[in-house]
Amino acid sequence: MISRWIAKLDEMIWGPWMLLLMLGTGAWLMVRLRFLPVRRLMFALRCVFVPDPNGGKGETRGGVSPAASLMTELAATIGTGNIVGVATAMVLGGPGALLWMMAASVLGLATKLVESALAVKYRSRNARGELVGGPMYTLRNAFADAGRTGAKAGELCAFSYAFFAVAASFGMGNMTQSNSIAEACRVSFGVPAALTGLFLTIATILVVLGGIRSIAKVTQVLVPFMGVFYLLGTLGVIFSNLERLPEGILSIVVMAFTPEAAAGGMLGNLTAAAALKRGKAVRYGVSRGVFSNEAGLGAAGITAAAADTKDYVRQGYISMTGVFLDTMVICLLTGLAYASSGLLGAANAAGELMNGTEFTVAVFSSVYGAWGARFVSASIILFAFATIVAWAYQGERAFEYLTGSMKYNLWYRFCYALMVFVGAVCSLESVWNFSDICNGLMAVPNLLGVLLLSLRSNGICREIREYDRRGCQRGKKHFMNDGFPGSDRR
Repeated sequence: MISRWIAKLDEMIWGPWMLLLMLGTGAWLMVRLRFLPVRRLMFALRCVFVPDPNGGKGETRGGVSPAASLMTELAATIGTGNIVGVATAMVLGGPGALLWMMAASVLGLATKLVESALAVKYRSRNARGELVGGPMYTLRNAFADAGRTGAKAGELCAFSYAFFAVAASFGMGNMTQSNSIAEACRVSFGVPAALTGLFLTIATILVVLGGIRSIAKVTQVLVPFMGVFYLLGTLGVIFSNLERLPEGILSIVVMAFTPEAAAGGMLGNLTAAAALKRGKAVRYGVSRGVFSNEAGLGAAGITAAAADTKDYVRQGYISMTGVFLDTMVICLLTGLAYASSGLLGAANAAGELMNGTEFTVAVFSSVYGAWGARFVSASIILFAFATIVAWAYQGERAFEYLTGSMKYNLWYRFCYALMVFVGAVCSLESVWNFSDICNGLMAVPNLLGVLLLSLRSNGICREIREYDRRGCQRGKKHFMNDGFPGSDRR
């Protein structure tokens, strides 16, 4: 009964209005920024590896390095959404959902750039002197001078965002990840979900008790390793099914717009979405894309605000690369591996449509045999655990904002760790629907705030354009000194 209500609420929140708000905000910002997120993507990637000349000076002490901030950000975004999320999107929404996931990610570049830059610009310090920020601080501080009504509205939106962010930390950042780990261990190794949940809970407590610095140390090592490990395995699946790749790509393009074309068997096995309406490809593509890269949710801004830098536009560009690496690289290759496998729409031994971890294991096992299940399990464990520990920080900062004090943070960490166990023993559908609901609810105040701040004549979009213009005027030779983009002129 409860699961049905959760499913209905999920469908209502992720209706056409939410898709319009997500995609519309990204499109608006992309136009306002004159497509700088796309044109300056290479600059953003270079910033990840070039030390920030404006970092670590004076008032920025108490944070982590911009690169460490990005690794923690990526740890929060590169999770089961890149593996299980892509699978559920392409099974429930059809192969065409992958195309809509990519389209949403292009617009998500602009959204992530703006929301992360705002988070650094309007951040504060807590009682311990640590840098804290995110949409809740942006909404409160940016509208503090907008008159009494504007300030009150800003505080209300900030409180709403923080509340939904805490809920999302338990859902997207926690329960979905532990659920996927438990399922992977059950399918591959026969380990009971309760036992997996117990071990995960203990491991989570040990890591999150150390705060952001402890989390950053773990993610700086874990994220690069797990990314390379997973990509090599995924490329192996694609190259093994190279003869089916053109058919898989055709199914993605055709079924993104006309899923009915599959009804006649034109695409062979890829008929999972033949009976689905066109809107489901968009709905699952966008929602799972948002689940994967978090563009529009504003959660990345919480981590970006901890960066030891004064250059908020540069940090926004660094955060933006998370969308590219997460969705345009990892999710795209994952989707191509699924589409070329010939298993989309296939049933298991019980005659049920394969989905989630079960489907992913089947795809990799078709190439690697018994090692395929172990590979998927190892990937999910690495990805999902990194997400769990990274979201612990983001959720804690939102919880700290709600309580207005740090003295309850330890209680949050223990409750967060206990929810890892709950997620491990819950059903897949209920956990994912709950996560989608939390994602949508926390996105609304964040996107409304981003839109309002982008409309100001001297707002964030103008500042980013001016940053780019000055960089172009100074020329490429100054790139290493002040972090401005290269010398290509408009």
